[in-house]
Amino acid sequence: MTVYQPDDLDLCLLQALQMDARAPFSRIAEVLGVSSQTIARRYRRLRAEAGLRILGMTDDSRLGRTSWIVRLRCPPGAAEQLADTLARRPDTLYVGLMSGGTEVMCAMKPRSRQDRDELLLNRIPRTRQITRAEAYCLLHYIYGGPLGWLNKIDALDSTQKTALRPPPPGASTAPVDLDTLDEELLRLLRQDGRTTVTDLHRATGLTEPVVKRRVARLRGTGALYFAVEYDNEPFGHGIETMLWLTVDPKRLRHVGQALAGHREVPFAAVVSGQANIVLAVLSRTTEELFAYLADRVGSIPGVRAVESVPVLRQVKAFTYEPRR
Repeated sequence: MTVYQPDDLDLCLLQALQMDARAPFSRIAEVLGVSSQTIARRYRRLRAEAGLRILGMTDDSRLGRTSWIVRLRCPPGAAEQLADTLARRPDTLYVGLMSGGTEVMCAMKPRSRQDRDELLLNRIPRTRQITRAEAYCLLHYIYGGPLGWLNKIDALDSTQKTALRPPPPGASTAPVDLDTLDEELLRLLRQDGRTTVTDLHRATGLTEPVVKRRVARLRGTGALYFAVEYDNEPFGHGIETMLWLTVDPKRLRHVGQALAGHREVPFAAVVSGQANIVLAVLSRTTEELFAYLADRVGSIPGVRAVESVPVLRQVKAFTYEPRR
C-alpha cells in the first residue's frame, strides 16, 4: 500500500489551516498565490488521503474546568477493549494503546466536579479489567491546545503567516460562561470546524449574524479553538512516544520552554505527580528517537529521570472512528 506524500503546496495549505482553520479558501488561495479551485481540490485530497479533519475544540482552562491524563494498567488482552470503550466517551480527548498492550493512556475533560468524581472515584476503580490507575491533573500547557505540530513546519513565510493569523484571544482569566446555544454551536463545530455559517444557522435556528457574533465571541475569549487532525504516517512520523519527565520544580519553566521549541514535540504539559512533565514525541525511526532522548532531552538541565512509553496504536485523537 502506497502512503500518500504531501507536497510543498499541501504543507502550505495545512499550515494555513493551522493558522486559521475557518479561513475561506479564497483568502488562503490569495495568500498562497494559487486559485481557489486548486485549494479546494487539495483540501479534498488531503481529507481522502491523509485523514484531514478540522475540529472545533474547547480550551477547558478558559471554561473553568480541569483536564486529566490517566494511565490504566490491565491484563494482556483487555487493553484493546478498554481503549475502545474509553474512546467512545464524549469526555475523552485522546486514547492510546501503549507499549506491551497492557497500558491505556487517556486524556479526559470532565465537564464538572461531579463528572470527574464519577469517573475517577467510581467507574474506573470498579472496572475489573483495570489493575492499576494513575490520574494526573493537567496544570499547565507547555505546547498543544491551539498550537499543533503544523505550527513548527515553516511551510509559510512570515508575511503569509501574518496575513492568515487571526487576532489572539483576550487575556481575561475569568471563566467563560456558556449557554445552551453556545453548547450547540460547539457540538456542531466539534463535528466539522469548517461548518458554514449558513449550515450553523439552519441547525440552530439562530440568524446568520447571531451565529457569526457567537462564534467570534467564543474564539475571542479563547474558549473555542480549531484543531487540525491528520494521519502522522504521510509526514514520515511512524513512531509516536509519550515521555514522562521528572524535573526539578525550580526548572519547570526552563525545561518547558526548551521542550516547546523542539520540532519533535506536538504536545507537552506540566502535570501533578512525581513525573511532572508529559510530552508526545514524533519520530521517523527508533534511532531518531534515541538521538532525541540522548542529545536533546538528556542535555536539558533539571531533567532528573525519563520514562519513554511507545504508542502502539492511537485509538482516539480528538474524535473516535470505529475500526472496520
